[in-house]
Amino acid sequence: MSVTLVLAFALAVFVLSITPGPDMMFVVGNGLTGGRRAGMVAALGMSTGLVVHTLAVAFGLGAVIASAPAVLDGVRIAGAVFLLYLAVTTWRASGRQASEAQAEVAQPRRSLRKVYVLAMLTNLANPKVVLFYLAFLPQFLTEGPTAWPVTAQLLTLGAGFIAIGLAVDGSAGVLAGTLKDRLLRRVSLRRWLDRIVASVFGGLAAHLVLGTR
Repeated sequence: MSVTLVLAFALAVFVLSITPGPDMMFVVGNGLTGGRRAGMVAALGMSTGLVVHTLAVAFGLGAVIASAPAVLDGVRIAGAVFLLYLAVTTWRASGRQASEAQAEVAQPRRSLRKVYVLAMLTNLANPKVVLFYLAFLPQFLTEGPTAWPVTAQLLTLGAGFIAIGLAVDGSAGVLAGTLKDRLLRRVSLRRWLDRIVASVFGGLAAHLVLGTR
């Protein structure tokens, strides 16, 4: 994989990671109720779930593409449809995350072990994570005689996704534990972040449909 492609991937993942979604809301909620340690542990739990998703996608999707390279085009088209769906739903839902955060704050404080397990299960139970991986990762795959094996590329991209996501979610959890109520008042910030990520989803969908790299 080229340096340019890796940098583009890292930038895209960072933009997507900083946008509040279900995983980040869970992390932030636990940070607000349990403090900085709970926020960080929740982020680790989410990342553990992503490890499982990464392995499943890398070995399953990688094996299919290796035996039938044309499948990659089908995956890209299906991914574009799913990303477009995410763009529309994310834009429409912008600004509605505040009530979810407040509801999470109202829950009783959990043990760190329970926070970790619940975070992992929350991530694993979300089928949209695998669908998102199938939609997002293939557009950063390279082809040709000098390209890495597809499985190796997916594992590398997945590892990068997890590392960046953990850094962002962990920071959000720690920050939430520090700022607490002050963070909940930043509803307008979450609304605009939602709209930014909706635009990113839409751009990625167009990228897949056009077949550019």
